[in-house]
Amino acid sequence: MNTKSCAACGSAAMVRATRDTTKNYKGEPITVPAVDGWHCPECGEIEFVTAEGAKRYSDAVGAAMDAIHSAKQAAELRATRKRLGLKQAEAAAIFGGGVNAFSEYERGIRQPSRSTLLLLQLLDRHPELLNEVRQFAHIGA
Repeated sequence: MNTKSCAACGSAAMVRATRDTTKNYKGEPITVPAVDGWHCPECGEIEFVTAEGAKRYSDAVGAAMDAIHSAKQAAELRATRKRLGLKQAEAAAIFGGGVNAFSEYERGIRQPSRSTLLLLQLLDRHPELLNEVRQFAHIGA
């Protein structure tokens, strides 16, 4: 049997094949090469042939999603810091993390703490609070 029905959409056109599969996540394509299974051309559903194949696919998609999330977060962090008019060194002095912290955050090498992200989001919405935060951090305005 070369075709079967799709459990997701009911199409009778699923095809058994090994093919590269592309999904979109947050507007970014994720391609997993050589996915072995039953592929639905109507809805994109995949029924995996082996548990190992399903795990390989899941691991690859998960890693790509993490990388996309990290890159988007790094770009947002950099844009927020620049909107606030902060140099990386000043941002590191205010939020902690060391001299190279913001460089590493903005390149996606390290993840900032949740409190750093929340405070940056707050300051992005209320930039008038920046001088007050500088005072609490003992940094000249």
